[in-house]
Amino acid sequence: MTASAAPFDLIRPEVDRSLRMFVERQRPLFADPQLAVLLNTAEDFLAGGKRLRPAFCYWGWRAAGGGDDPALHAAAASLELLQASALIHDDVMDSSDVRRGMPAVHRKFEQIHRQAGWHGSAEQFGEGAAVLLGNLLLIWAGEMWRNSGMGPEALAAAQPVHEQMLTELMSGQYLDLLEQAQGESTLDGALRVALYKSGKYSVEQPLRLGLVLAAQAQHPWIDRLCVQYGQQVGIAFQLRDDILGVFGDPTETGKPAGDDLREGKRTILIARALSVASPAQAETVHALLGDPLLDADGVERLRSVIVDTGALSACEEMIKRFLDDALHALDQAPIDESARTALAALAVAATSRRT
Repeated sequence: MTASAAPFDLIRPEVDRSLRMFVERQRPLFADPQLAVLLNTAEDFLAGGKRLRPAFCYWGWRAAGGGDDPALHAAAASLELLQASALIHDDVMDSSDVRRGMPAVHRKFEQIHRQAGWHGSAEQFGEGAAVLLGNLLLIWAGEMWRNSGMGPEALAAAQPVHEQMLTELMSGQYLDLLEQAQGESTLDGALRVALYKSGKYSVEQPLRLGLVLAAQAQHPWIDRLCVQYGQQVGIAFQLRDDILGVFGDPTETGKPAGDDLREGKRTILIARALSVASPAQAETVHALLGDPLLDADGVERLRSVIVDTGALSACEEMIKRFLDDALHALDQAPIDESARTALAALAVAATSRRT
C-alpha cells in the first residue's frame, strides 16, 4: 500500500453504502412533506466528509485480526452520523455560514423560513431546526451502532469505549466554548481542547473501538497504541485543521478563508502567536480576533502576525514531532502488518491534508 489515500479508498465506498442503506430505512418515517426537508438535509450533509473516523475504526479492527465484515462497515459508518451531528451543532455554536462548500445547516433552515415569509425570527428558527437535526443524527448514530450486526459479545466489550467517546466529545465542545468565552489563549488550554475535541474523538477512540470490537477485550497493548499513536495523530490532525482554518484555500476546505479568525477560535496557532507577540502584534490579535465582520484585510493582518511570530512554523514542527512519535509507537505495536502500513498512511494523510 503506497498511496496515502489507499486506506481511505478501501473503506469509503462501504461506509457510503452503509449510510445510504440506513437513510433509506428511515425514509418511511419522513413521508410527511413537512418532515421530508429534515431527511433531505441530512442526506445532503452526509454525502460529504473525509470518512476519517470510520477509517481509523476499520483499520483498528483489522489491526487486531478482524476480517472484511459488512457488520463492521456499518458500525464504523455510525461514527460518520456522530460526526455530522457534532459539525451541525458546532456550526450553530460558532455562527458559521458555510460547511462543506454549502450553507451551514442552520443557515439553510434560516433561508427556508425567510423565503416562506413565516412568523418569528428566521435566525432562531434556523438554529432550532439545526439543533434538532443534530440531535436526530446523534440518535441515529446510536441506532446504527447498536443494529450494525456486530456480535453481542463484541458490542458489549466496545460499548464502554463508545460511551466514553461521546462524553469526551461533548466535553471537548464545552472546553472549546469556554476557551473562546475566557479569551485567554493559553497553550495549555488550546492543547486541552485539541486533545478532547480531536485527539480522542477523531483518532484515539475510533481506533480503540475497532481494536476492541475485534479483540473483544481491552488489552494493555491496545491502550498503549491508542494513547501513543492515536492521541498523537489526533492532536496533529487538529493542528493541521487549525492551520487550514486560517491559511486554507476555500475551494478545497469548503469554508471561507480565515473563518476560524472570525469565529474567534482560541487555537494552538493563536496561543503560540500570542505567547511571543510584541505589544503591537498582541493588540492586533485582540482587536481583530473574533470579529464576525472581519474582512480580507483583517484576515491578512492576523495571518501576518501568525507568520511573523513564528507560530505557523512552530505548529508545523509540532505536527512533525507528533507524527514521528506516533509512527514510532505504531512500529512497536503487535498488530497485523497490512494494518500497520495502512495506519501509518492514515496518519500521514490526516496530518498533511489540504482540506
